Amino acid sequence: MIWRQLFGGRERPTARFTEGRVAFAVGDIHGRADLLEILLQKLEHEVAEAPRTGGVPLVVFLGDYVDRGIASAGVIDLLLQQRPADCERRFLLGNHEQAMLAFLDAPLANRAWLAFGGVETLASYGIDPPAPRSADVDLEAAAAELRAKLPPAHLEFLQSLELYIEESGYAFVHAGVDPARSLAKQNSQDLLWIRDRFLSSRRRFSHRVVHGHTPTALPHADARRIGVDTGAYATGILTAARIEGDEVRFLNATAARF
Repeated sequence: MIWRQLFGGRERPTARFTEGRVAFAVGDIHGRADLLEILLQKLEHEVAEAPRTGGVPLVVFLGDYVDRGIASAGVIDLLLQQRPADCERRFLLGNHEQAMLAFLDAPLANRAWLAFGGVETLASYGIDPPAPRSADVDLEAAAAELRAKLPPAHLEFLQSLELYIEESGYAFVHAGVDPARSLAKQNSQDLLWIRDRFLSSRRRFSHRVVHGHTPTALPHADARRIGVDTGAYATGILTAARIEGDEVRFLNATAARF
């Protein structure tokens, strides 16, 4: 399925991506390696056909690769395969990766991670997950086992994730931005967690913001923002946006069963 954003009489965006170059932004994957494989195949075709007079295509993954779905480890394996080829690939930090890293460092202070997806991530690495209210010793043991079983390449990937990417008047972020601050002055809490204050604002920002984090039944695009989280782990629909100039087209991967 493909959706195209039609602006009609509404205000058009002031941001315009580099002439002759295309960008893609992939929404929250959340352990759905099956959907990611399908979407990567579609992106490979799109990248191969994309114009390059303004530079190689840019593919941005917007974060939340882990948790909730059953194959977080498999998702990271796929992301490490350097697909699609012949493009610039960038990877953002999501609040779920932030929570996973915090649990690795201090499991007792970050036990809440288990309740919003960490259980599934531990299981994907072959670890029997403790309940969120387990004894301290069990949480410490789970974190130690995760540190032992997490492939070095996975840890390096998680620790290298970016907070935001600025390109051609577009800001690629995980959750959104504080409308009252410039892009350079955003704090990580807002970039990773913000919802209503960003989504409900009508203030025009310095950039057109491309984000995930807040799932919706359909992807969204207007002059101010592009939202591509379609709740893959629950809906079986993983979405990406294709940006060329100021136009947006959406493509997705769907599963017959989920």
